[in-house]
Amino acid sequence: QVQPVESGGGLVQAGGSLRLSCTASGRIFSQAAMGWYRQAPGKQRELVATITSGGDTNYADSLKGRFTISRDNAKNTVYLQMNSLKPEDTATYYCNLMWRAYSTWGQGTQVTVSS
Repeated sequence: QVQPVESGGGLVQAGGSLRLSCTASGRIFSQAAMGWYRQAPGKQRELVATITSGGDTNYADSLKGRFTISRDNAKNTVYLQMNSLKPEDTATYYCNLMWRAYSTWGQGTQVTVSS
């Protein structure tokens, strides 16, 4: 099983920006759909953004315009650019890889936005 690895989380002031990265080795990366999800303590995991193997993107409505998902297949990496961060964006952010019936998650990276 290929396991994505996230990086780039940290502490940032409200209004600031952060870019998360997720890397997954293997030749299936370019064929896989990738997604970012987040989970705050005591809350359900929720969709942030997804990107298909063809590059089509989907965002949570509340995040569209602030967050951007992209991928670089040459680097087996998907990114999440987060701008105008708000305290309510504080959560653990998880990367997901999906290829047909195969799905796997990264360990998560913590994002904390201070007011």
